Amino acid sequence: MSRVFVDADACPVKAEALRVAERHGVEIHYVANGGIRPVDHPLARMVYVAQGPDEADKWIADTAGPGDVVVTADIPLAAKCVAAGAQVLNHNGEAFTPANIGPKLASRDLMADLRAADPFRQGGGRGFSAADRSRFLDALERALRAARRGG
Repeated sequence: MSRVFVDADACPVKAEALRVAERHGVEIHYVANGGIRPVDHPLARMVYVAQGPDEADKWIADTAGPGDVVVTADIPLAAKCVAAGAQVLNHNGEAFTPANIGPKLASRDLMADLRAADPFRQGGGRGFSAADRSRFLDALERALRAARRGG
C-alpha cells in the first residue's frame, strides 16, 4: 500500500497533498520538527521529530521506500529516497528521478560553492505560483496512479 511522505516544515502544498491522498485512500505522513498545525483527518499522520538539522529528512529517508511518494524540495533527501525506490516530487510538481538526481545534486553543490565565494550573492529563486501548485497536483495524481499500478 502506497504512502505519501511530506517534508512539511516549509511545504506550500500540504493541503493539496492531502486532497490527492484522500482521493486515493492512502495515508499521508507530515514530518516536521514542530511548528506546524496538526491535521485532523483520518488518513493524516503527524510525525514530529527531534529538533536539529535534517532530523525530518533522516526520518523520511529511513521510512520511505518502493511504492511511496515523497514530497520535498530538499535535493539530498530526494536523492536518498530515489535510491530507496520511492517516487519523489518537488513542490512545483517536478519529479526527481534516477536519471536527473545526479545533475541536480551537482548543481546544488555548485550553487552552494558560488554563494560561499560571494557573500553578497542573494538568492534569486522565483516565487511559488498558481501554475506550480497546479503542476504539483497533476504530478502527485500521476505518481499515486503509477504507485497503484506498481510502477
